[in-house]
Amino acid sequence: MISADAARNVVGIIGNVISFGLFLSPVPTFYRICKAKDVEEFKADPYLATLLNCMLWVFYGIPVVHPNSILVVTINGIGLVIEAAYLTIFFIYCDNKKRKRALAVLAVEVVFMVIVVVSVLLAAHTHEKRSMIVGILCVIFGAMMYASPLTVMGNVIKTKSVEYMPFFLSLVSFLNGVCWTAYALIRFDLYVTIPNALGTFFGLVQLILYACYYKSTPKKEKNVELPTVVSGNVRGR
Repeated sequence: MISADAARNVVGIIGNVISFGLFLSPVPTFYRICKAKDVEEFKADPYLATLLNCMLWVFYGIPVVHPNSILVVTINGIGLVIEAAYLTIFFIYCDNKKRKRALAVLAVEVVFMVIVVVSVLLAAHTHEKRSMIVGILCVIFGAMMYASPLTVMGNVIKTKSVEYMPFFLSLVSFLNGVCWTAYALIRFDLYVTIPNALGTFFGLVQLILYACYYKSTPKKEKNVELPTVVSGNVRGR
């Protein structure tokens, strides 16, 4: 019979693959930006939010904070690099006003992370305390990210159209949430369970809305800017 650790690793690896796909979902948007040499009406907010989320989860997963969480570090580390690449492209092609705003937000995020890292390492001297502090922050910011698609879902109900809520992204978001919730439950991790359970719920709601309003949607695809909530960012992989 397969051990709990082995099952957890298998589920975590599957979660890494799904989450990697989610991180790559904005590629068509940035291809369009590069081709047009203009960010048009796209915003940096989703990518800045995901970047902060990845930084928090990488810190959560390192051995001095939460041992035996290498799968958290790997996928969120990859996500960190990918989001940085997206933001670099955004900075290159956006106007000065958007660039200054995005850089200001990025600077705040970096300062925030430095404060978190230094405070946790100096003030908390056990894995339990460090995991709790960083885990709570991950849950708070993860919940905020998962709440962001609510505006998109509200628009779907209002317009009776899923034009701005692609089926594939909704499906993968749901599967990602399911996978990481299962991962967290095998060896219970509250801080991984909460954001990914929320991701599962909101992903399911999106799929239900898609089924309800697909037929009334004009047959025309457009880019969308849902945040890459890699399941709580692969929370607690």
